[in-house]
Amino acid sequence: MNPPGSATHLDRLYRAAWALCGSREDAEDLVQETYARVLARPRFLRNEDDLGYLLTVLRNAFLTQKRTESRRLRPAPLPDHVELVAGPSAHEPETALEAAELYSAIAALPHDFRDALVAVDVTGLSYKEAARALGIREGTLMSRLYRARQQVVRRLDAVST
Repeated sequence: MNPPGSATHLDRLYRAAWALCGSREDAEDLVQETYARVLARPRFLRNEDDLGYLLTVLRNAFLTQKRTESRRLRPAPLPDHVELVAGPSAHEPETALEAAELYSAIAALPHDFRDALVAVDVTGLSYKEAARALGIREGTLMSRLYRARQQVVRRLDAVST
């Protein structure tokens, strides 16, 4: 496995985290938590599947955060607003806005569909790698991925109209 501090998978993990969380700031926190967990319990990988392992740790950290949040008392939610601030890789504000809408649509998916979409389309794992990382069959992954893609397209169409 590459050293956890290397940037080999950092961009892919960040995109996966953003899709899970729906927010850039929460995604940054989640990636930091993921690397903290990996560094706290280092292990040797046998199949050079470090991205799959990191995605599993990321997903588990996300689920732990969600369980913890659900137990806390929450004040009234803050109003949602869209910031037209370009991301580090966006050259135009419209591009940043489109990315934010896409990641928001992915984050709103049911968790099974979201996990499949993040693993394959955001992180770039093969079907086999994603199925192994999520602990499901390839056919199940493909079915969830198909449904997730349909739901994202519907959400984005609803936003644009």
